[in-house]
Amino acid sequence: MTTATDVRSQAAAGAGAGADAGVRWSPVELLPALLVAVLGVVLLAPGHGLWFDELFTAEVGRLPLGEILTAIATGVGTTSYLADVPPSYNAPYYLVMYLWNAVPGLGGDTSLRVLSLLATAGGLTLLTRALTRLAGRATGVLAGLVLAANPLVLEQSVEARSYGLAVLATGATALGLVRWLQEAPRGLLLFGLAGAGMGLAHWYAVTVLAAFVTAAVLLRGRRAVPVVLAGALAALPAVGFVALAVLNGTGARNAEHLRDTDGRLVGMAAEAWAGGRTPLLYVALVLAVIGAVRARGARVVATSWVVVPLLLLLAAELVRPVYLPRYLLAGLLGLGVLAAAGAMSLPRAARVPAAVVLLGCSLLAAAPLAEREPRERADEVVALLTELHEAGEPIVAADQRSAIGLDHYVRTSAPQLRPDVVLPPDDAPDDADRVFLVRRIVRGEPTPTDDDAILRDAGLRLVRQYEFPADKTFLAVQVWAR
Repeated sequence: MTTATDVRSQAAAGAGAGADAGVRWSPVELLPALLVAVLGVVLLAPGHGLWFDELFTAEVGRLPLGEILTAIATGVGTTSYLADVPPSYNAPYYLVMYLWNAVPGLGGDTSLRVLSLLATAGGLTLLTRALTRLAGRATGVLAGLVLAANPLVLEQSVEARSYGLAVLATGATALGLVRWLQEAPRGLLLFGLAGAGMGLAHWYAVTVLAAFVTAAVLLRGRRAVPVVLAGALAALPAVGFVALAVLNGTGARNAEHLRDTDGRLVGMAAEAWAGGRTPLLYVALVLAVIGAVRARGARVVATSWVVVPLLLLLAAELVRPVYLPRYLLAGLLGLGVLAAAGAMSLPRAARVPAAVVLLGCSLLAAAPLAEREPRERADEVVALLTELHEAGEPIVAADQRSAIGLDHYVRTSAPQLRPDVVLPPDDAPDDADRVFLVRRIVRGEPTPTDDDAILRDAGLRLVRQYEFPADKTFLAVQVWAR
């Protein structure tokens, strides 16, 4: 006789298994990786220069391993002008970049971004496979395609930062969880190792690890103890690096860009994922609600993936600001997964139209990225200086952001300028007849600096200014002469 307890157990098993655990892999599952690769190449084609965060990656990743480890451990910056910006948070990423740069032929600006794109493509492939096993191939491929076309995912997939690796680790962790749900204890080792990789790629991704553990508990109850233990162990490396940053004095340094949302974090996160108030936002939210109610197989995992990270961040916001869209990327992947599951849980006749609308809205939301302006134009600044500069004329970086761009592009494309480059904390010399001052413009005004007074006292005056507006950093080259 089948008891009520048996029925509940079978329902829980079905919720975790969804599709047949033995479903064979198909080349169709590579479509998301192909799509993100094609779109990523389109975004990389203009060849825009690196911006501050990417320049930080390039400058830290090229250093000797010993210097990187010392900077991480001590919380001290790697150069004079980065003294207050040590590579403590996301420290493992810089070690990965060190290894990447060690490969012959790599180390250029484009190769740094290509690593992120390759990692994103790999992560979407693993995620597609996980959803295919959990909820069927249609749901898996649609989820992968929706994420491949998502504006937030695309934007971060072509930047020399750790978010591509976070997507890769998240996809692997999801696959490990699905394998364990269907064929325990298989998948537990992958879950633990990849879960540790999530937190090491970006420590906010630990919230997604918590979501996966929550899903396992909801689906398997006491039998999820191994996953709970594996998740706890996987979180320790990320917690350790955060603790190290606190102990070495890094703490909240350089975190002024985090915003307090005044309780609007969930709505702002959804808007950021959809590229603003676009049709994608409303279509995805409606389908996500449907998925949370109706989707078979993926419902518990996908709903936990969305809800748990947002709840944890809302709780953290009671203590301090935590919001920055790209920091939430690993958690927001769950919104695309849940929306795709919702589309595939509609009546059969409505599934294809819903999938087309969801994917079409994703592509429309991402379309403006193809025409985006450079985030920073330090490469063009150095190109101009190469044309105007004469030997012996000082080239002075007035601030941190100007310094890192000038330092990088002089090293990579104009080494002949190096003898005349002056970087912070050094000030402009007062004995030259002409000085090039590279500085940042904020709200239409140059950032305050001691260099202005030094140059004026030396009898120089501003005779010309070349401006380089951009999305992230507005740079200017000022020519001072007697």
